[in-house]
Amino acid sequence: MPIPHPDIIEALVIGSTVLCDDGKVRLKVVAKGPGWLDAQVISGTKLSNNKGFNIPDVVLPLSPLTEKDRKDLDFACNLGVEWIALSFVQRPDDIHEARALIGDRGAAIMLKMEKPAAVEHLTELVKLSDSIMVARGDLGVELSLPEIPAIQKRMIAESRRYGKPVIVATQMLESMITAPVPTRAEVSDVATAVYEGADCVMLSAESAAGQYPVEAVAFMDDIIRHVERDPGYRQTLDATQAEWGKTIGDAVTKATYQTAIAVDASALVAYTLSGTTALRAARERPPMPILGITTSLETARRLALSYGVHAVHVEEDIHSFGEMVDTAVRIAVEEDLGKPGDRLAITAGVPFAKPGTTNIMRVTTIGDTNPPSKFDGVQS
Repeated sequence: MPIPHPDIIEALVIGSTVLCDDGKVRLKVVAKGPGWLDAQVISGTKLSNNKGFNIPDVVLPLSPLTEKDRKDLDFACNLGVEWIALSFVQRPDDIHEARALIGDRGAAIMLKMEKPAAVEHLTELVKLSDSIMVARGDLGVELSLPEIPAIQKRMIAESRRYGKPVIVATQMLESMITAPVPTRAEVSDVATAVYEGADCVMLSAESAAGQYPVEAVAFMDDIIRHVERDPGYRQTLDATQAEWGKTIGDAVTKATYQTAIAVDASALVAYTLSGTTALRAARERPPMPILGITTSLETARRLALSYGVHAVHVEEDIHSFGEMVDTAVRIAVEEDLGKPGDRLAITAGVPFAKPGTTNIMRVTTIGDTNPPSKFDGVQS
């Protein structure tokens, strides 16, 4: 079998495992020479062309980005995409390389957790990336299957800890590629990811190449809604609260979240330029929607992945407390996130329109005829 990567042949040693076609064929290297390997077939009987292969027990001394990947990445960034999903990451250097290639073009990095080596560097990789995808398909090939549930749970918890959106993906409703309804086990799998606090659950072949794409999306949506209506869901999330940082922004966002709960707010409003304030609020998985208001269209689009965030792009900056409250009330009513008599818990930063300055909180009632106070200090 030809392998178009001589570096991989060089990295493999006698005794290494090679998995082909998502692990359907398992090989063990028994001999090695310049540019070739002999391998014994351990399991599997059939292999056709254009199939992938996995090397689970070797850290490859090469970048996950091929020359074509670099060209594609450059092309995508020039188009203005919001997210770049980075596959087969093994080490923190892989993230740094992608960041350097993206430069100042604004695309965020979604790290696909697919390699055992990446699991070993989980905390550092979560800190370096902007989002995590738990890609159970490749993880299940390269690690023993009984390990996957615990790893998934750990990845979700670690992503919440650092306020990064986390997606659980692959083989969630796999049977719906050819069947109009999922299996009971698949329904439980999707529900488990929601109970654990994932921001998103994702379909793959079910909607990309399956026979029932609309039905698959409808089933997944229905599962999510049923879980989120379960009183036990709220109890589970509240019992696994994420750690908070020690910055002023962390403290103010936490206070706004707690106040929103106390006053039974219809929405928590986060003014945000970079998206950080909305992500801090989403980290707590609040029971009410998070209205993310931003002047950055790219930030609004990126926030679509985050738990409970309804992002709205506004054209003009906010310049005063009065504008802050009026705009929040207007948008909340327009977006059906509040009605007269409802309360909003609002957090923002002074000076306005400057990233990293979250330092104020305001509670207001929609329809309140009393004009807001205007001064240059903290309001609560």
